[in-house]
Amino acid sequence: MTTAADEPKGKVEAKRSFILRCWDFALELWQVLIRPSSVFGLGVLVLAGFAAGVIFWGGFNTALELTNTEKFCTGCHEMRENVFAELKSTIHFTNRSGVRATCPDCHVPHNWTDKIARKMQASKEVWGKIFGTIDTREKFLDHRLELAAHEWARFKANDSLECRNCHSADSMDITKQSPRASVAHQRFLFTKEKTCIDCHKGIAHHLPDMRGVPGWQ
Repeated sequence: MTTAADEPKGKVEAKRSFILRCWDFALELWQVLIRPSSVFGLGVLVLAGFAAGVIFWGGFNTALELTNTEKFCTGCHEMRENVFAELKSTIHFTNRSGVRATCPDCHVPHNWTDKIARKMQASKEVWGKIFGTIDTREKFLDHRLELAAHEWARFKANDSLECRNCHSADSMDITKQSPRASVAHQRFLFTKEKTCIDCHKGIAHHLPDMRGVPGWQ
């Protein structure tokens, strides 16, 4: 292994000179940023900063909402031809009331801070898209249990928040439910012993091979 002592003196000096130049440039840039403007008044700078902030915030939120639509979610064939195709056959897609849950309704938190955290987490999915982790049906099926487990764990951690955005335990009329559902909701949901995802895995998509999944019979 080559050490600094083994390098020619001229090469070491060149490195030091480069580092010093970079440091001097950084200091000069900082001085420019903190130095009061001699051309524009303070009011102009404040207004310009405010306008730039509005433009940035508007653009950011517009981009955020564009990535939070079903059209965007199903833009990739991995989603369109697998889980979205399955969703179409469920009551969450077509039902007598005409109220339909879209991809973001179930997979993106509604409040802003949790939504941003979810978007940051989803950045890993871009990596998977680039490198073709599930770009074929066979690969998708091979990874299906792993992908489902990630979502189940997320729902479990947030007490099935996305489910509760539409389904409120306080508003449930258990007299209109089947005896089995009524008993289960009173015993597990109302007492907070379990959360929605514990019993409703596969409610909108096909289940993977559930052998070995804790609590599944």
